[in-house]
Amino acid sequence: MCRKLICLTASILVLSLAGNGFAANFHWNGGAGDRDFSNPANWREGAVPGPGDLAFQWPPGQAQGATTEGPIIDETVTVATAGIGWKWAHAVEDTPTVIWEIVHGGELTVTDVTLGRQNAWGQLDITGGKLTANNLQVGTGGTSVGKINLDGGTLEVTGALTFGGGGSDNIDIAGGTLISDGNNLETIQAYIDDPNDFITAYGGNGTLHLDYDVTNAGQTTLTALHNFNPYPADGGGVVAGAVELSWTLPAEVLKVDVWFSDDRDKIFNGDPSALIVNQEKVTSAVVQAQPKTQYYWAVDTYTGDPNDPIYGSIFSFIADNLPPEVDTGADVVTWLVDGVMTKNLDATVTDDDAYTVQWTVVSEPDDPNSPDAVIADPSAEDTSITLSAYGEYVLQLEASDGEYAGSDTVTINVYHDGCEAAQSLPDYVPFPGDLNGDCIVDELDLAILEEDWLKDNSLTEP
Repeated sequence: MCRKLICLTASILVLSLAGNGFAANFHWNGGAGDRDFSNPANWREGAVPGPGDLAFQWPPGQAQGATTEGPIIDETVTVATAGIGWKWAHAVEDTPTVIWEIVHGGELTVTDVTLGRQNAWGQLDITGGKLTANNLQVGTGGTSVGKINLDGGTLEVTGALTFGGGGSDNIDIAGGTLISDGNNLETIQAYIDDPNDFITAYGGNGTLHLDYDVTNAGQTTLTALHNFNPYPADGGGVVAGAVELSWTLPAEVLKVDVWFSDDRDKIFNGDPSALIVNQEKVTSAVVQAQPKTQYYWAVDTYTGDPNDPIYGSIFSFIADNLPPEVDTGADVVTWLVDGVMTKNLDATVTDDDAYTVQWTVVSEPDDPNSPDAVIADPSAEDTSITLSAYGEYVLQLEASDGEYAGSDTVTINVYHDGCEAAQSLPDYVPFPGDLNGDCIVDELDLAILEEDWLKDNSLTEP
């Protein structure tokens, strides 16, 4: 069972950094056979590269189309340069390939990343964890090929993201998230719209969602949604126990196979032990999920020949005790009455377990002549607060279930009166007759009008 191009053309990742004359070179040979980046026996030098070092892997002496497995990163790793599948002597279609993977819990931080260089094919599979790179180049043109399968976790680019334009260079986003510092909407949208399909969703079976300063403050964020609308959401989390997998199907689908396992390779390789639905027309299945476990599942479809399934994407989710969801409501605008104001704090906390809450004052006006804010019952979800100063108060409610915590904040702006409070709102529009700006059209405005009645300040000479 082969789900992605990596079954035919595996992967080479090339990470490159501008030269550092003092850096040491390390060459991966996988001598220990365990694919552990931090095992010195996997490096020709008998030591593990660290920050400032250059780590390389390439496939010399391999047959065309051969595959060499590089390290699996499941811990925090920082190197200056990592060049994987750095070069290949011949410009051939079946270039030898090398696979690097970042899995759940792994973090790789580098300065510059290049996938595919000097006739090499470069691919990185991210199924969890995080890759942080200053500059990321996917492919270098010519016969080189660069590809990233972002099936989970996060790919964060703090500098430039570029594609070599070799025709097969691609970032395919599934359950993962691509983050780029700053406003790069125009650049990333251009890559999405490019006829070379530089950025795709689920291999063309999904839609991409792009935003700036919405999902992540000051950053551009790109995620994907599969056309099957899978639940649990790909890359998401659920409460451990009985979990109902569900999906939608196109009208032409006759039957499906459903695969489920905590071992992704079992689904990728079609292990019968992972098959939970065999050629049925269903749109859901119930499975049991253990806490602190990452699970994988896939839906293969049949539109005709029962011996010719269309292999679906592999989704993932983590079963765990989810943190409480806290909502403190909308920000508040108010004013003092006789030097004081008491406001109700109405919050909503959602969690499957018992939880405790705590209100705190994060910040308040610095007025030595006014008492500090007083929360009536800081350990109650719904309580009240007494305010005595003009200015901005920021309050936080944190909820904890004993393992995880969630929080939210609410801002209360206190003004001198209701008119000043109203004028602070972004949608405030004054009445045309409110000449003195006190939010009321009354005799005071009429007096102003009468005082200037029939006065004329137009010019009398051409």
